[in-house]
Amino acid sequence: MADRSRQPVTVVGAGSIGTGFALVFARAGHPVRLHDVHAERLEAALATLDQRLADLATFSLLDEPAAAIAARVTAESDLGAALADAVFVEECAPENLAVKQAVFRELDRLAPAAAVLASASSAIPISAVAAELAGRARCLVVHPGNPPYLLPLAELVPAPFTAPATVDAAAALLEAAGMLPVRLEKEVEGFVFNRLQGAVLREAYCLVRDGVASVEAIDTVMRAGLGRRWAVIGPFETADLNVEGGIEAHAARMGPAYARMGAERGQNDPWDEALIARVAAERRALLPLDAWRSRTAWRDRALMALERCRRGEPELGGG
Repeated sequence: MADRSRQPVTVVGAGSIGTGFALVFARAGHPVRLHDVHAERLEAALATLDQRLADLATFSLLDEPAAAIAARVTAESDLGAALADAVFVEECAPENLAVKQAVFRELDRLAPAAAVLASASSAIPISAVAAELAGRARCLVVHPGNPPYLLPLAELVPAPFTAPATVDAAAALLEAAGMLPVRLEKEVEGFVFNRLQGAVLREAYCLVRDGVASVEAIDTVMRAGLGRRWAVIGPFETADLNVEGGIEAHAARMGPAYARMGAERGQNDPWDEALIARVAAERRALLPLDAWRSRTAWRDRALMALERCRRGEPELGGG
């Protein structure tokens, strides 16, 4: 496989996600062409890029001068010119199936044959976008968190027709750019990021609707409680470390209550024995039970480090 480090990358769509991706790739040393059909959006994107780089420099999060990074990003209104020698293309068009299909038809027609074509779709699978394309084997979803230059996660979601080499090439390029690529094993609407986020939002809306808590109270519970812990460990590791004996002990203790909560919302997805055993096996492969106490101590120290940073954070205004 060819070395794609420092090779040209094209970002199609100069909104917030596109501008964020341009920053990610430029910070990693890639020459980046940022394309949009609207000239005013391109101009605004470059100004936004300069501001974001200045903010990152203020927090000592750049390894070189901001101007050197910004100089790698070129605004290009002509799509063919933007794609001329790209090895990787990140489409960041609006979340609209017809729009994405039209953009990918042009990408497949104009991009170099070896270029990986990725969509930053938040929910639409690539099988719905690129199934009719001659070059569909080089297409996949690369869905980031927002903003991608601060949230390094990138969900890689191939279709059944996506070539394994395409996923490997995307993962290698993203990892070299400082991202954390996570490969999904099958397509599902919303992928993992937005299905988890959606589950929390659905319950949050219901709690407001039912008069249980205010919007501010719910945000506070997340910000000061769940969110802080999830910044260090995910939901499965949280459950694993919350009860001595690990995930199986947690499921035995809390599973019935969570099942009742789900049933209250019309959701009947109990954690049966086989599912609990599967999750437990994956957790034990990651963390043997004899390391449980040392890992809980590590979790607490990580939360202490976050608390230290929080107490030292600058006053952030609303402007």
